Order: sequence, then structure tokens, then C-alpha cells
Amino acid sequence: MSQTNDQITEQIKNRRTFAIISHPDAGKTTLTEKFLLYGGAINLAGTVKGRKAAKHAVSDWMEIEKERGISVTSSAMQFNYEGFCINILDTPGHQDFSEDTYRTLMAADSAVMVIDGSKGVEAQTIKLFKVCVMRHIPIFTFINKFDREARDPYELLDEIEEVLGIRTCPVNWPIGCGKNFKGVYDRFTKKVTTFTAAQGGAKEVATQEFDAETNDVESIIGFQYHQQLLDDIELLDGASDELDMDRVQKGDLSPVFFGSALTNFGVEPFLENFLRLTPTPLARVDSLTGETVDPCRDEFSAFIFKIQANMNKAHRDRIAFMRICSGKFERGMEAYHVQEGKNIKLATGTQLMAQDRAIVDEAYAGDIIGLFDPGIFSIGDTLCTGKKKVQFAGIPTFSPEHFARIEQKDTMKRKQFVKGMEQIAQEGAIQIFREVGGGMEEVVVGVVGVLQLEVLEYRLNTEYNVEIRMQQLPFEQLRWIQNDPDTYVLRDLDLTSDTKAVEDMKGNRLLLFTSDWAIRWAETHNETLKLSEFGNI
Repeated sequence: MSQTNDQITEQIKNRRTFAIISHPDAGKTTLTEKFLLYGGAINLAGTVKGRKAAKHAVSDWMEIEKERGISVTSSAMQFNYEGFCINILDTPGHQDFSEDTYRTLMAADSAVMVIDGSKGVEAQTIKLFKVCVMRHIPIFTFINKFDREARDPYELLDEIEEVLGIRTCPVNWPIGCGKNFKGVYDRFTKKVTTFTAAQGGAKEVATQEFDAETNDVESIIGFQYHQQLLDDIELLDGASDELDMDRVQKGDLSPVFFGSALTNFGVEPFLENFLRLTPTPLARVDSLTGETVDPCRDEFSAFIFKIQANMNKAHRDRIAFMRICSGKFERGMEAYHVQEGKNIKLATGTQLMAQDRAIVDEAYAGDIIGLFDPGIFSIGDTLCTGKKKVQFAGIPTFSPEHFARIEQKDTMKRKQFVKGMEQIAQEGAIQIFREVGGGMEEVVVGVVGVLQLEVLEYRLNTEYNVEIRMQQLPFEQLRWIQNDPDTYVLRDLDLTSDTKAVEDMKGNRLLLFTSDWAIRWAETHNETLKLSEFGNI
């Protein structure tokens, strides 16, 4: 049965797509699981590093993620809650994977920033947050772990404002912390919600609501905490920023919530408020015309923001993650692949919860779905239907900061080595360079963070059965050579002895430098040399 335009518009208006960002171990993946628990997508939330039951986080699928208890890839999950269809993008918290996080934020309409109540704003949060600011999307803050000893809430708000440069507006306020955590006060409903911890992560906790002014509250939380709460309410009402939704939408003001993901304190109120305040799918800009593409228009459009190989060991497949920007996706539909310049059939779409996947027959603007990729997609590609073609802006690549020389130990496994390196490079996790005019016997790999080299070695071993030798190189920066490759001879360049000329997989020529001084030398001693910090993406 075909849907009317009004029905499609209603489906799109119910979509909410957001990414969760935080420092490692602030509780991001745990919060994701509690959302899924409330949405009925899972029945038991596995504590991320749970020892008693051998349960791992639902959104961590790679063996290395389960072993270390960290997320190194972004996961996409969907669930329904109170009439909303919610797409969550869980991102890696480690700064070495900030590029993957940036690409994921390109697909999100808003972000949830999780902060550890005992540690405050940590180094990693700053880097990821700046990526959020570059996107100008609404940012909601969840200050986590108030069931443990935490810092003063006023201090935490000041730190967010000073270090991250965004104003805050507390939507709820904690009463006590650690063993004395009594619950939260909602500043807009003027009610106190008291909590008791959920057992074993299984199901929702018992909650009780009281008007803050009544004697019932005092008898439950105690005279001292009640007096403190009344003082806090007075101070907040007089001194904190008002909840101005225009400022929230521009990313200038962050609504703040307090709670504890692990014990379910304040998670559901946060989810309900978040859904009420967060935007419907945002309109994207067509880079060809500069016009916005209405999410509710009839024509389908989408872009690829991530590629992941070998999510299912049994199939050795590649999945291209696609964010739908307008219209409706239907399984088997034809769409125009802008970069390839031809129509392709979108045979199978899948939705993923880490490794588990389900076939999708239809999806709407705001949804994230995985397409099986036979090797035709690249990050940043646009797909669309209709006579008037659209193209979304490409996703910039981060310049690598660490380099290593890599070769396979067993020369008989050359084919697997080349395939593994090329596939992992196509995912955007690493950038590969080789000697100018050379082959793949020995390659130079560039990464944003050192941990990516460990993940590369691990994946080549487990997914492609290839052992490698890795030698760290002293290079710190790279520059693309803009001169015409047919007429400009690299051998004639006057460079420092520690500068290396290489080419990328597309044949673009680059120079690797060990210092800023070496770059300045190259520029001053070669007048016609043109260098660029960004590749031809």
C-alpha cells in the first residue's frame, strides 16, 4: 500500500537522530543501552565491563571493543519510544578516533554530551566538543555518575561554560550525590523525583514524584537536603540562563541534566525532555546550488558517511552507512549515484544493533541504514532520485599526525595484505601512501591517533590472517603537491634530508615532513612548488 505525502511527512516528523559523545569511560555506551532498554529494544543492559555475566555492551561489536571495554567504531541503532522513532549514533570516545566521530556527527541532527560527575570536562571531551561546534548542532549535556561521589554541580556548570565556551541551563538539579543521592528536582514541572537503584541492569526503577514545596519531600529526603534544595532553586531561578530554544538550536546554549546511567537515575526524564526539545530531521544544503533540501520533499536523497568492512565474519562483507536526508527509501529502489554518474539499485538495506542486523523494507529522512557495498561507495558520496540532482558537500579528511612503515611478514600472503590495507583505508580509518611509482610491497600508513595503528594490526591479523612488521616513522605532517605531475619533476626539488616524497592510492603526490621547519625550507628553496594541507577529496 503506497503512502500519501502526509503519511510520509508524519513519519519524518517523528524521527530523531542524535550522536552521543564523551570522554572514554564517562558512561556513554551505558547511557545508550539504557535508552534502548526504555525503548524495549533490549531486555537486559550489559554493564560495559560487566564481570559477573559475560555480557558486553550492545553497541560494541568488534572483539577489540569487547576486550578493552571501549568503543573504537561508531555504531548506529534504532528504537521506538512513545511515538518517536529514534536513531542513536554511538561514537568512539578515544581521541585517536576523533575522525570517525566527526564523520558520524555529519549524520546527526543533535548531540548528547556525557560528562563524568566526578571528573568534569576531560581532555577528550574538549576535542570532540569542538567538532560538534563546527557542525552548529544542538548539544544536550548529561552529567553522569551522580550515584558516586561527584563534584559540586555549580563547579561542573562553570567548567562547561569556561572550558567549552557554551552557556548552560540546568533542566533538573541533583539532590545529594554518592550514597546520599536522593533524586532530582525538575525545574520546569517543579517536582522532585526520588529513585532507588535498579538491580542488575534489568528493568526500570521504581520512581516517586512529589511537589517540591510539600512536607512529603522533606520527610523523604531529610530536612538538610530539603533546605539545600530550596536554596538551590532560588539561586538557579535568579542566576541561570533561561531555556531559549533558538539559542539551543544554534548550539549556543546547552540544556543540562543530572543522573546516573548505570543505576537508571534520571535517564527516562532526560530521554523524555530530550525528545521534546530536540529538532526533527534538519534540512541539508545542496552544494551544487546552495539551496536547502527539504527533508519532507518527495524525492529521495542521502549521503554515505561511514564504511565498515567485516562486521559479519561469516560473510566478509562491507557495509556503507547512509544518512537519508529527504524522502523515503524502499528496498530495491533505483537511485542516482552522483559520484559514479549512474543509476544503481539499492537492493538491500539493513539496520544494525552492533552485529545483529535486520533487513529494512522502508526508511525515511533522518534514518541511518546500512547498504551492502560491493566496493562502489566512498565516504561523502551522494545518492538521489528525481530529475533535479542534488549533491551534498564531501566530508573532509583529517591530516594524519602519526606515520608508520608497514610490510607483511609472510610474502606469500601479499594478496590478503593488499586487500586488507585497501579495505581498511576505504573505511577512512587510515590513509595509505607508497613510494612514488612503487607497489604495495611496503607502505607508509598515516593515522590521526596511535591507537589506530594497534587496531590496524589487530584487524589485519584477525580479519585477513596477515601478520605485519610495523616501524614508527618520525614524520609529523604531510602536504599535497598541487603542481602538474606531468611537468613537475620531484627529483629536482631541494628538500631537507628527512623529507620523503610519496603518493596516495589515487596517485596524488605528497611530501612527508618531520617538522614545521622542514616545510618552510621546502617552500623557500623551491619557488614554484605549491603545497596544500588538504587533499583533493
